[in-house]
Amino acid sequence: MTEDLRALADDAIASSRAGEDPDYPLVHVAPPVGRLNDPNGLLVDAGTYHAFYQFTPLHGTRRLVYWGHSSSTDLLHWRHRGVAVVPDSPYDASGAYSGSALVLTGAEAGAAPARAPYQLFYTGNLKDPVTDERTASQCLVTSADLDDFAKWPANPLIADHAPGYTAHYRDPQVSRDPERPGAYRMLIGVQRADETGAAVLYRSRDLLTWEPAGEITFPDAGGALDDFGFMWECPGLVTLTDEATGLERDVLIWCPQGARPAGEEGYENVFPCVYAVGRLVGTELRECDGTVREVDRGFEFYAPQIFARRPSESGPVLLTGWAGNASEDDQPSIETGQWVHALNLPRMLSLKAGRLIQRPAASLPYDAGDPTVAGECLKAGSYQVDNLNGHRSWQLRLEADAERTTGPWGVRIGSDASHVDITLDEQVLRVDRSTSRYTQHGSMRAVTLPEGCEPVLEVIHDRSLTEVFVGDGALVLTLRSFVDINSSGTRLMVEGSLALTTGSTRTFMPS
Repeated sequence: MTEDLRALADDAIASSRAGEDPDYPLVHVAPPVGRLNDPNGLLVDAGTYHAFYQFTPLHGTRRLVYWGHSSSTDLLHWRHRGVAVVPDSPYDASGAYSGSALVLTGAEAGAAPARAPYQLFYTGNLKDPVTDERTASQCLVTSADLDDFAKWPANPLIADHAPGYTAHYRDPQVSRDPERPGAYRMLIGVQRADETGAAVLYRSRDLLTWEPAGEITFPDAGGALDDFGFMWECPGLVTLTDEATGLERDVLIWCPQGARPAGEEGYENVFPCVYAVGRLVGTELRECDGTVREVDRGFEFYAPQIFARRPSESGPVLLTGWAGNASEDDQPSIETGQWVHALNLPRMLSLKAGRLIQRPAASLPYDAGDPTVAGECLKAGSYQVDNLNGHRSWQLRLEADAERTTGPWGVRIGSDASHVDITLDEQVLRVDRSTSRYTQHGSMRAVTLPEGCEPVLEVIHDRSLTEVFVGDGALVLTLRSFVDINSSGTRLMVEGSLALTTGSTRTFMPS
């Protein structure tokens, strides 16, 4: 009798009590049960945002990866919509791995497979039970309505890895090809036969037949990226206009496993996530001098992806990542609620002087509950933010007058016994979670701020997940923040003097 994997997932979800866990986020995508990791197939459709993600509903008993699905109309309140991709085919029996989405319209959809407006691409993973050898294939799922999903009958589209590479060949990002109107491109993260990482590009006119175009190369990087990690996961390309120069630039975002930095560019996590900026011509990322920077300097951040949308549907470029990393399944929530991990809140992405700028997409209105301390010049001490008392899910934005502010200042989330401290100390952001309930993979971070970074601190705290934005998005840091569940609100911590010019708050409630 064939095993009904969909029914197993549905039963696990139906019996879950994850939502009753006091650490379960209110405004972040988290799994209804089990484990979540990479975001997949992010898309915008007529004002509704859809987030697919790697989902292991039987986590703890069986490591089998599905695609989960949630949606939102405001980027804050997400509705679980069940399982979208089930690993029940010969080519994905060991897991439906990461991928991406295309949103088509008009003639595009009419010419697409199944004439479907939604095309989802993923990596089918198959491991031989005897030899443990892996076969990675690139596969297609179509949908007419984002409620029902159908695997393409002729899957896989790309049956195996190309010569010269290992079976670590995955995470297809599919987008329209700017160099060939009416055509498409697919970017895949790979490992070369010599165990170095790279990204390869494929091209197609019908979304079914894909021709290899070659590796992404960096002719102006002086070889800096030729041996940069042992595997490149989750590569993505996005074109942004640089706010400083007005020029369009192509940004390659990827996760180079095993990469090590040349300077103080972080890489403290098990695996980093970085970006490089240039101008893509064919398969060459020109005008890239080899400089790479981390997307997020936090403890938990990986595998980000851009939301796909129709060209006719205007809106900002949005990015979401996995607020987690490898080897971090030991978080408290797995014991208290049988769930683990979440996604970042979507961020608006821009480029300024070659650096990514990331701002919360769910913008905080400036007139939303001003803290009573705003407009004052505070002396050394601790100050309760009254508007946040009694709340464990909130957003806070503070802007200081640099001329009248001296010494370190920031916020304490939690109690004196169990807390996370976020501090601006001259040109350094310091984060200390050493007294929280989760420190196994790092307790303290000190990050040098980019030059010219303004003293603007924005914090989104959602029960057990915190995102920090400094300098209006010039630096971003994500961390899991398991403080005492009986503590709430936050306090301003001032060691010298703090002159706040503006301050805004809002709280989040269960939907």
